[in-house]
Amino acid sequence: MKDDEPELIMLPGPTNVPQRVMNAMIKPIINHRGPKFREFYKELTENLKYVFQTRNDVFPLSCSGTGGVECAISNIVGKGDKVVVPVNGVFSERLSQTVEAFGGEAIKISIEWGDAVTPQQVKKVLEDGNVKAVAVVYNETSTGVTTRCLKEIGDICREYDCLYIVDAISIFGGDHLPVDEWGVDICIAGSQKCLMTPPGLAAISISEKAWKVIEKTKGSKFYFDLIKYRDFASKFETPYTPALPLFFALGEALKMIREEGLEARFKRHESCAKAFYNALEKMNLSLYAKKPVRSNVVIAINNPPRITDEQIRSKLLKEHKIVVAGGMGKLKGTMFRIGVMGTVNAYHVIRTILALEQTLKELNFEFKFGEGLHTAKETLAKEGLL
Repeated sequence: MKDDEPELIMLPGPTNVPQRVMNAMIKPIINHRGPKFREFYKELTENLKYVFQTRNDVFPLSCSGTGGVECAISNIVGKGDKVVVPVNGVFSERLSQTVEAFGGEAIKISIEWGDAVTPQQVKKVLEDGNVKAVAVVYNETSTGVTTRCLKEIGDICREYDCLYIVDAISIFGGDHLPVDEWGVDICIAGSQKCLMTPPGLAAISISEKAWKVIEKTKGSKFYFDLIKYRDFASKFETPYTPALPLFFALGEALKMIREEGLEARFKRHESCAKAFYNALEKMNLSLYAKKPVRSNVVIAINNPPRITDEQIRSKLLKEHKIVVAGGMGKLKGTMFRIGVMGTVNAYHVIRTILALEQTLKELNFEFKFGEGLHTAKETLAKEGLL
């Protein structure tokens, strides 16, 4: 690797940012209460609606994804309100903690980490009645698990007349999520993952059903008061100073997404993930997530015997300039994770697999060297990416 070659960021966020998006951040600062911003904000929100696949209100937020979750919860949860949260990893656990932080009662459905909740499990809890919302993490970043039954859960939420909240932070823009079709009332996205924008922004969509609840909910909120966001959005403004350079970056990234098209984008993520999975299995590596719920945007790999994730990650960084993540929470020190997000393409897959094979060989892991790379290339060719 050349000393001046940039690192390849294969994290489950933040991700590689296209130069076109980076360039957008050096646009001149404008008056966020002026006509130029209003014109820009209108286009930005229309493009967000395109990715959310919704006719509902959408708002970009100057905060991290966790701020977006707090925004959603603080606007619909009052003291004692019951919210069902399937917990199968670090971020779903954090979602339940957010409910409790605002005085709500988080009714946790404990799921084995590496697996996902089923519609039947959600329905069983709702049969007890008096539940205000169901809140699901679509893609559990800590375990590489995607909950593939969002539509069915949405149907159940309609049947029991409760709100449906989806944390889609690590998957939004990388896999199917038709918000209106699946009956999602509040959906949360983050900028630094599949949206290929630097960290610092969230986005949220709000249904008419959710607005009726928000208008009646008395809780603790100020900066994230969605009624204020709605009032200011009516004149294409934000209630507080927006992070203008990041807004410009997101605006450019959304244009790029529209140019590629959602279906093509989702297929690209799926194809790259398939190439990774096929190659990793050929390399005798053990995958953490159960096969039916494996994510197309985050791959969690168990540490090989007698090899630590720190050894793997350190060699990938120092010798190959590739950045991958370790485990989180109770999985810290047991795995490493590869992000398949945003700009991900055949080059990223091939370079990462090649480096991983070289790394594992040097760490004396037993596998047939070269078979992983061959399998990745073969899969990418079949998927039309080579």
